[in-house]
Amino acid sequence: MSERSDRTSGGEDALAFDADGLIPAVVQDARTGDVLMVAWMNREALTRTLTTRRAHYWSRSRRALWEKGATSGHRQHVEAVYADCDRDSLLVRVHPEGPACHTGARTCFFARVDRDGGPGTAAEWAAAGGILDALERVIEERKAEPRPGSYVARLLAGGDAAVAKKVGEEAAEVVVAALAEGRERLVAEVADLWFHTLVLLGARDISLREVLGELARRRAASPSRPGSA
Repeated sequence: MSERSDRTSGGEDALAFDADGLIPAVVQDARTGDVLMVAWMNREALTRTLTTRRAHYWSRSRRALWEKGATSGHRQHVEAVYADCDRDSLLVRVHPEGPACHTGARTCFFARVDRDGGPGTAAEWAAAGGILDALERVIEERKAEPRPGSYVARLLAGGDAAVAKKVGEEAAEVVVAALAEGRERLVAEVADLWFHTLVLLGARDISLREVLGELARRRAASPSRPGSA
């Protein structure tokens, strides 16, 4: 039996690790399909990933095994692991707790290099969705350790009713901007509404992931429901 045909069956033992005992792992958000990061696994990292259902990788620079999110809290809960046809790379589908990138962006792939303007701009980072995760973390921090002069801390100190009232005010301003003001004003007001909604969610200990999950469930259950395309 050839080496290639031998890899078409079996599990972990049939994988083609490289000369250093490593295999590349493409990490994908199981909910959105977005590619979050690319990392490396050795056999131990893969075994721990499959056993714990939390993503573990091998750091080539530190030459050490590491669990994603062990220190940051941004763990990746593994739904499934696939090998490609040659068994020399992996696709790891995960449910992430927070951003994948060390910059705070939701995905490591936010820097455009195929056009003028240069990669890694603030606009690209925001487009990757990382800003929502970053705001959520700030809100969590202000709730746990309020800072003097912090607007978020002051909102949270007012209680749920005060935060909810502010969300209502911002929603009304969105309506006004949509009907009577220009494009830029509408964008600004929607940003205000989203921000204050995140504060309300934080006050109630509800994660952004829960809301996104609800939208995903609605889309899967019935395309005609609100929040689905």
